Amino acid sequence: MPEVIFTGPAGRIEGRYQPSKKKGAPIAIILHPHPQFGGTMNNQIVYDLFYDFVERGFSVLRFNFRGVGRSQGAFDHGTGELSDAAAALDWAQTVNPDARACWIAGVSFGAWIGMQLLMRRPEVEGFISIGAMANRYDFSFLAPCPSSGLFVHGSEDRVSPVKEVMSVIERVKTQKGIKIEHAIIEGANHFFEGKIEDLMTAVGGYLDGRVGVKGSDGPVEEPETAEAEVEEQPLAIEDASGGELPHELSDEADAIDDDAADEEADGDEAASRQA
Repeated sequence: MPEVIFTGPAGRIEGRYQPSKKKGAPIAIILHPHPQFGGTMNNQIVYDLFYDFVERGFSVLRFNFRGVGRSQGAFDHGTGELSDAAAALDWAQTVNPDARACWIAGVSFGAWIGMQLLMRRPEVEGFISIGAMANRYDFSFLAPCPSSGLFVHGSEDRVSPVKEVMSVIERVKTQKGIKIEHAIIEGANHFFEGKIEDLMTAVGGYLDGRVGVKGSDGPVEEPETAEAEVEEQPLAIEDASGGELPHELSDEADAIDDDAADEEADGDEAASRQA
């Protein structure tokens, strides 16, 4: 698998790229979790997504956001990282001028960046959003969502509980023919520890229907739908509780809890003043 270096807005960006053997093959860009909490392009889920798309005949790129690994620059709270993702897509399209389509897949923080890129680039026709932190980041820009795709969450996610992403999906306004699907991996936390195989089974099943099974010659043709749909797997949704978070995002989870507590305190104070 070739190591690549391309130019981004903050300087050099380090990546890994696997070209397809077929001319005109679609492109996939894989975006990693939060740079300040251990997220890199070598994250296990990112790695597995990368090869899942490779085995379906895509030309696939994963890369380190600015300030991670050998990528230059410093963390920019999402703004610069979105520019990095756009530069990555530009580079992939430059080396694949005949590519007929593009997909975006993101994990946690990368899911938020990926959905913003989706809104800005009409050539993106599909997405995989894993562990989207809907309680931490604003997803209101998804109105309407221009492409069909899949949200995947763990039922025991304490960093971004299932109910938060469900709220986002329910609010998303879709265009005619756009279908948003949602899968819940039972027993999985935000990091899908011990559940990555189940996660990839859900992702693989979705991609089988959208772009064809591994080793197939191309995407599956989808019939036109009369109106947009939001589909959810019939699995129980419960609020996650208990257990220890892995150290990589324990600080971030604490920050989320602190923000929620501050908002609740501010609301109580305002209510007392009105009374």
